[in-house]
Amino acid sequence: MRSRPEPTGSTFVAIDFETADYGRDSACALGVVRAERGRIIDRQSYLIRPPRPYIEFTYIHGITWAHVSRKPTFRELWPRVKPMLEGVDFFAAHNASFDRSVLEACCTSARVKPPIVPFLCTMRLARKIWSIRPTRLPDVCQHLGLRLKHHDALSDAEACARIVLAAHRSATGTAG
Repeated sequence: MRSRPEPTGSTFVAIDFETADYGRDSACALGVVRAERGRIIDRQSYLIRPPRPYIEFTYIHGITWAHVSRKPTFRELWPRVKPMLEGVDFFAAHNASFDRSVLEACCTSARVKPPIVPFLCTMRLARKIWSIRPTRLPDVCQHLGLRLKHHDALSDAEACARIVLAAHRSATGTAG
Protein backbone atom coordinates (compact mmCIF):
# COMPACT_ATOMS: atom_id res chain seq x y z
CA MET A 1 0.00 0.00 0.00
CA ARG A 2 1.28 3.44 -0.88
CA SER A 3 1.59 6.01 1.86
CA ARG A 4 -1.36 8.32 2.30
CA PRO A 5 -0.59 11.90 1.22
CA GLU A 6 -1.76 14.83 3.25
CA PRO A 7 -3.43 17.89 1.67
CA THR A 8 -0.49 20.24 2.00
CA GLY A 9 0.54 23.22 -0.03
CA SER A 10 3.04 21.00 -1.82
CA THR A 11 3.23 20.14 -5.51
CA PHE A 12 0.45 17.90 -6.76
CA VAL A 13 -1.50 17.05 -9.87
CA ALA A 14 -5.26 16.55 -9.91
CA ILE A 15 -6.37 14.15 -12.61
CA ASP A 16 -9.66 12.97 -14.01
CA PHE A 17 -10.33 10.34 -16.63
CA GLU A 18 -13.45 9.72 -18.64
CA THR A 19 -13.74 6.22 -20.06
CA ALA A 20 -15.34 4.88 -23.20
CA ASP A 21 -16.51 1.55 -21.82
CA TYR A 22 -16.23 -0.74 -18.81
CA GLY A 23 -12.57 -1.53 -19.54
CA ARG A 24 -10.23 0.49 -17.35
CA ASP A 25 -7.91 0.82 -20.37
CA SER A 26 -10.59 2.75 -22.31
CA ALA A 27 -9.68 6.33 -21.37
CA CYS A 28 -11.21 8.73 -23.88
CA ALA A 29 -10.51 11.99 -22.02
CA LEU A 30 -8.01 13.20 -19.45
CA GLY A 31 -7.90 16.39 -17.44
CA VAL A 32 -4.67 17.31 -15.64
CA VAL A 33 -4.29 20.29 -13.28
CA ARG A 34 -0.95 21.01 -11.62
CA ALA A 35 -0.68 22.98 -8.38
CA GLU A 36 2.46 24.25 -6.68
CA ARG A 37 2.76 26.17 -3.42
CA GLY A 38 -0.98 26.55 -3.05
CA ARG A 39 -1.67 27.79 -6.60
CA ILE A 40 -2.87 26.17 -9.78
CA ILE A 41 -0.13 26.75 -12.33
CA ASP A 42 -1.18 24.65 -15.35
CA ARG A 43 -4.22 22.97 -16.87
CA GLN A 44 -4.31 20.51 -19.74
CA SER A 45 -7.14 18.60 -21.34
CA TYR A 46 -6.82 15.75 -23.81
CA LEU A 47 -9.12 13.59 -25.86
CA ILE A 48 -7.78 10.07 -26.31
CA ARG A 49 -8.59 7.43 -28.90
CA PRO A 50 -9.59 4.40 -26.80
CA PRO A 51 -8.58 0.87 -27.85
CA ARG A 52 -12.10 -0.08 -28.98
CA PRO A 53 -14.19 1.94 -31.46
CA TYR A 54 -17.36 1.97 -29.39
CA ILE A 55 -18.16 4.61 -26.79
CA GLU A 56 -20.53 3.09 -24.24
CA PHE A 57 -20.67 6.12 -21.94
CA THR A 58 -21.49 8.95 -24.35
CA TYR A 59 -24.66 9.51 -22.33
CA ILE A 60 -22.49 10.40 -19.31
CA HIS A 61 -19.72 12.59 -20.76
CA GLY A 62 -20.94 13.44 -24.27
CA ILE A 63 -17.83 12.07 -26.00
CA THR A 64 -18.50 10.14 -29.21
CA TRP A 65 -16.27 8.07 -31.48
CA ALA A 66 -16.31 10.98 -33.94
CA HIS A 67 -14.67 13.14 -31.23
CA VAL A 68 -11.82 10.71 -30.58
CA SER A 69 -11.30 8.60 -33.72
CA ARG A 70 -8.44 10.81 -34.94
CA LYS A 71 -6.98 11.65 -31.54
CA PRO A 72 -3.78 10.08 -30.21
CA THR A 73 -3.88 6.79 -28.35
CA PHE A 74 -2.79 6.83 -24.73
CA ARG A 75 0.64 5.52 -25.78
CA GLU A 76 0.99 8.34 -28.35
CA LEU A 77 -0.22 10.96 -25.86
CA TRP A 78 1.91 9.83 -22.90
CA PRO A 79 5.09 11.79 -23.84
CA ARG A 80 3.02 15.03 -23.74
CA VAL A 81 1.33 14.19 -20.43
CA LYS A 82 4.28 12.76 -18.50
CA PRO A 83 6.20 16.06 -17.96
CA MET A 84 3.19 17.55 -16.14
CA LEU A 85 3.24 14.65 -13.69
CA GLU A 86 6.93 14.81 -12.82
CA GLY A 87 8.14 15.93 -9.43
CA VAL A 88 4.76 15.81 -7.73
CA ASP A 89 4.21 14.74 -4.14
CA PHE A 90 0.84 13.16 -4.92
CA PHE A 91 -2.02 12.88 -7.37
CA ALA A 92 -5.52 13.97 -6.36
CA ALA A 93 -8.72 12.57 -7.80
CA HIS A 94 -12.33 12.25 -6.75
CA ASN A 95 -12.93 8.57 -6.04
CA ALA A 96 -9.21 8.13 -6.57
CA SER A 97 -9.31 4.34 -6.83
CA PHE A 98 -11.09 4.69 -10.19
CA ASP A 99 -8.64 7.19 -11.70
CA ARG A 100 -5.66 5.30 -10.31
CA SER A 101 -6.94 2.06 -11.89
CA VAL A 102 -7.53 3.78 -15.25
CA LEU A 103 -4.04 5.30 -15.21
CA GLU A 104 -2.46 1.96 -14.35
CA ALA A 105 -4.50 0.04 -16.96
CA CYS A 106 -3.74 2.58 -19.68
CA CYS A 107 -0.04 2.54 -18.84
CA THR A 108 0.01 -1.26 -18.84
CA SER A 109 -1.85 -1.44 -22.14
CA ALA A 110 0.48 1.18 -23.67
CA ARG A 111 3.56 -0.59 -22.26
CA VAL A 112 4.74 2.50 -20.41
CA LYS A 113 5.85 2.60 -16.79
CA PRO A 114 3.11 4.10 -14.61
CA PRO A 115 4.17 6.85 -12.21
CA ILE A 116 4.65 5.59 -8.68
CA VAL A 117 3.00 8.42 -6.81
CA PRO A 118 0.46 8.19 -3.97
CA PHE A 119 -3.14 9.24 -4.61
CA LEU A 120 -5.24 11.48 -2.40
CA CYS A 121 -8.98 10.90 -2.71
CA THR A 122 -10.88 14.19 -2.59
CA MET A 123 -14.09 12.31 -1.81
CA ARG A 124 -12.56 10.97 1.41
CA LEU A 125 -10.88 14.30 2.06
CA ALA A 126 -14.23 16.14 1.91
CA ARG A 127 -15.76 13.69 4.37
CA LYS A 128 -12.82 14.12 6.75
CA ILE A 129 -12.44 17.91 6.59
CA TRP A 130 -16.05 19.10 6.18
CA SER A 131 -18.13 16.02 7.10
CA ILE A 132 -19.92 16.29 3.76
CA ARG A 133 -22.39 13.58 2.78
CA PRO A 134 -23.12 12.69 0.09
CA THR A 135 -19.66 13.29 -1.33
CA ARG A 136 -20.27 13.10 -5.05
CA LEU A 137 -18.16 15.70 -6.83
CA PRO A 138 -21.14 18.00 -7.56
CA ASP A 139 -22.11 17.91 -3.86
CA VAL A 140 -18.62 18.85 -2.69
CA CYS A 141 -18.35 21.60 -5.30
CA GLN A 142 -21.71 23.01 -4.27
CA HIS A 143 -20.64 23.00 -0.60
CA LEU A 144 -17.45 24.89 -1.48
CA GLY A 145 -19.01 27.18 -4.09
CA LEU A 146 -16.89 25.77 -6.92
CA ARG A 147 -17.92 25.80 -10.56
CA LEU A 148 -18.23 22.40 -12.16
CA LYS A 149 -19.17 20.99 -15.53
CA HIS A 150 -19.44 17.43 -14.26
CA HIS A 151 -17.90 14.68 -16.42
CA ASP A 152 -15.80 17.18 -18.34
CA ALA A 153 -12.35 15.83 -17.51
CA LEU A 154 -10.68 19.23 -17.15
CA SER A 155 -13.50 20.69 -15.06
CA ASP A 156 -13.52 17.65 -12.77
CA ALA A 157 -9.71 17.74 -12.38
CA GLU A 158 -9.75 21.45 -11.60
CA ALA A 159 -12.49 20.91 -9.03
CA CYS A 160 -10.34 18.23 -7.37
CA ALA A 161 -7.36 20.58 -7.26
CA ARG A 162 -9.50 23.31 -5.72
CA ILE A 163 -10.87 20.86 -3.13
CA VAL A 164 -7.32 19.96 -2.06
CA LEU A 165 -6.37 23.64 -1.83
CA ALA A 166 -9.53 24.47 0.15
CA ALA A 167 -8.89 21.55 2.51
CA HIS A 168 -5.36 22.78 3.10
CA ARG A 169 -6.67 26.25 3.92
CA SER A 170 -9.28 24.77 6.27
CA ALA A 171 -6.74 22.55 8.01
CA THR A 172 -4.19 25.33 8.45
CA GLY A 173 -6.61 28.21 9.02
CA THR A 174 -5.14 30.22 6.17
CA ALA A 175 -7.08 32.41 3.77
CA GLY A 176 -6.96 31.76 0.08
